[in-house]
Amino acid sequence: MKSSVVSKSIFNGSAPYAPVLFFKKACQVLLVSLTATFTAIPVASAAQYAGIVVDAKTGKVLYSEDADSLRYPASLTKMMTLYLTFEALEAGKISKNTPVRFSKNASAEPPSKLGVRNGNAITVEQAILALVTRSANDASTALGELLGGSEDRFARIMTNKARALGMTRTTYRNANGLPNDAQMTTARDQARLGMALRQHFPQYYSYFSTRSFRFGKQTIGNHNRLLGNVRGVDGIKTGYTRAAGFNLVTSAQADGRSIVGVVMGGKSGGARDAQMRALVAKYMPAASRRGGGNLVAETADAPTMQAQAVAQPGETAVAATGGSFNLPSNGPVPDFRYSGETTQSIEVAYAEPVKASANPVLKAMPNTLEAQSRKLAKAAPVPAADVDNQITNSVAKPAAESGCSRRQRAGRLGHPDRCDAGQGSGHDAARKRQGQGRQGPAWRYPLHCRLCKR
Repeated sequence: MKSSVVSKSIFNGSAPYAPVLFFKKACQVLLVSLTATFTAIPVASAAQYAGIVVDAKTGKVLYSEDADSLRYPASLTKMMTLYLTFEALEAGKISKNTPVRFSKNASAEPPSKLGVRNGNAITVEQAILALVTRSANDASTALGELLGGSEDRFARIMTNKARALGMTRTTYRNANGLPNDAQMTTARDQARLGMALRQHFPQYYSYFSTRSFRFGKQTIGNHNRLLGNVRGVDGIKTGYTRAAGFNLVTSAQADGRSIVGVVMGGKSGGARDAQMRALVAKYMPAASRRGGGNLVAETADAPTMQAQAVAQPGETAVAATGGSFNLPSNGPVPDFRYSGETTQSIEVAYAEPVKASANPVLKAMPNTLEAQSRKLAKAAPVPAADVDNQITNSVAKPAAESGCSRRQRAGRLGHPDRCDAGQGSGHDAARKRQGQGRQGPAWRYPLHCRLCKR
């Protein structure tokens, strides 16, 4: 009874204090605005697993899981940037000491980055090492602007080169792999690019084995944790965004065998690396010791270092960005990408990661890295005789001609296979340089070429 009287006296008493009413009203407005904001943000889909392992000598697919489904490449994009850089180096359009100047656009790229200021420059070789180790976005953009005149034009060159190499479902929109919902690829396409880099540019491929390099007062280490820790692994590239998950393309050679593996959509760097370790251990013994390894046909040089614009690849169908999952259009930037580095607040295509259940009774979600790891652990070893006979969509190399091609004479295949065919060939000039002591033992060649028998 007393409490009832007290309640009535309070209710019927003087009006509430004005600041209390203002605070209540402000809370209501804030709640409505937050509700509207979160309703407007689309629900992002989690990164999905995809993987493939290919025998790099025969082209046989030893393992495949959603290898043709569209995924975000993240920093695997830099593999194509490096391919075009190596092509320009080989063609003599640039040298390792050519300055790469950083524009305002390149300097403003978010981490991971070198932090070179607008107007300053580094060398082409420093840019290559920055891409291979730190996966520097600013250096990648600067390289793209150097080779293409603008990043937009360079992205069109990248897409055209991808089509020429048989990467039919890959589309590029920038040189570094920062989020763009139209920049898509597949695990199979990335495997083809990994094989093309080794096959077409053996003279530059060793860059992918770089463990660290000095830049100013910094010692920059490689993000690829499998280098030096897994027998036979010699590259190639890591990648990460929240939309893509943790990606990795790996090349490994051991006991006369060679494979290229791709893992996309890992839920963490450790889980991604563990999956690749398991794939290498399981499928390396199943790879063949025979085969030429020339699986991806060489193409005409891209129109880099030219002023004219490159037409959109209209004659070749560009892959749609739909796929078997919805692609987010915006979302939050993670607080960090790599240890000790921070990002800026920008609107990007990121997806929220899937949290694994701590309940051991629950099964792993299908089509995830966790499910694939469990499946791989339970599976019996695959004998070489039962390896899948599926062949990658390789473009057949043209029939051998009577003499070596220009690139073979130039030493693309390595000095043991160089020939001395024809007067005025590249080797005549090489002989003169050898006599002047400019080339060293790499330019010594046998009497005959195994390709043209001359």
